[in-house]
Amino acid sequence: MINQLENEIEQARKDIFSDGYEMSFGEVINLYKEKELIINPEFQRLFRWDITQKTRFIESLLLGIPIPPIFVFQNEKGIWELIDGLQRVSTILEFSGMLRNSDDENNLKEPSTLEGTPYLPSLQGKRWESSTENAEDGIGKSLQLQIKRARIRVEILKKESDGNAKYELFQRLNTGGSPLSEQEIRNCVAVMINGKYYEWLKNCSEYESFIFTTNQTESAIEKQSSIELVLRFFAFRNCTYSNGSDVHQYLDISNMQMATDKKIKFKEEEEIFKKTFDLVKKALGEDAFKKWDGSRFKGRFLISVFEIIANGISKNIDSIEKMKEDKKIEFIRNKSIEIWSNQTFKSYSGQGISGSTRLSKLLPIAEGFMKP
Repeated sequence: MINQLENEIEQARKDIFSDGYEMSFGEVINLYKEKELIINPEFQRLFRWDITQKTRFIESLLLGIPIPPIFVFQNEKGIWELIDGLQRVSTILEFSGMLRNSDDENNLKEPSTLEGTPYLPSLQGKRWESSTENAEDGIGKSLQLQIKRARIRVEILKKESDGNAKYELFQRLNTGGSPLSEQEIRNCVAVMINGKYYEWLKNCSEYESFIFTTNQTESAIEKQSSIELVLRFFAFRNCTYSNGSDVHQYLDISNMQMATDKKIKFKEEEEIFKKTFDLVKKALGEDAFKKWDGSRFKGRFLISVFEIIANGISKNIDSIEKMKEDKKIEFIRNKSIEIWSNQTFKSYSGQGISGSTRLSKLLPIAEGFMKP
């Protein structure tokens, strides 16, 4: 058994080729200027530090506080793709006026203006360069050089590594103790694998009928929960759920699978998505995916109802579409009431039921339950 484990470790190590060394931030800036270091612009739109976080990072460099390493993937051309360390590198580039909004070298972000801190209150209002010739709001040449000479370790995942290694590395680096939500991490992985796929998911999450019927809170939207719901919808249709699997692991795997699967007909899937939520909106409006108390729908959005109703409609969309308009509305509304008397649903949708148990029991009944 030990020999088998040792063999597995040896094989896994063969799939990962890495290197690493320290560099100055001045060298990092130059690599970026020469386009030898790639930062996907989509990452910048997904996650940004606020000015307080940026100021604290600049303060750390000025005080000589050690900085965690950044991780890059070296592609076939020797170009580095930033895997982890986006905020640190972007903060330096933005503060120094080098950060691009896009691939256009002339489309630069407005340089940051710092806040004061308890240790360095005089950072208040400071910029990389003075705003005017006689202004004293620049940090000056000496501190610019200090920041450029500050060193950071760069861990390099080399091109010989297994094709999925960089996505696995990103996932691991940003899971556990991270301020990013599970879905925010998936979004970054999706961008890294297939930017068009991510944009497709995002566009679906912005579809009016979907937004109206799922009625997500501001907090949920900030954590990308709406995109996670879209991912769940398509994962249930295209990726087999193994009973007992951790739900987030299932979504992680489904996300990567759909991003790379060339057999999925995304236009057709999107049409089914839109038809599903248009029907739900017509039938239930703001009452969609809520609890039926015997006389009316009330309360908040319930994921268990979403998993049955949305999934079930999508898998019966052709049959439902053939019904007369008033019959469609009546059917969906009645089913949304009837689910609350379904014994399987009642047993496996309440509090205290794990996500894996819920999915293993409810997903198999969704298609049959919503069959006209």
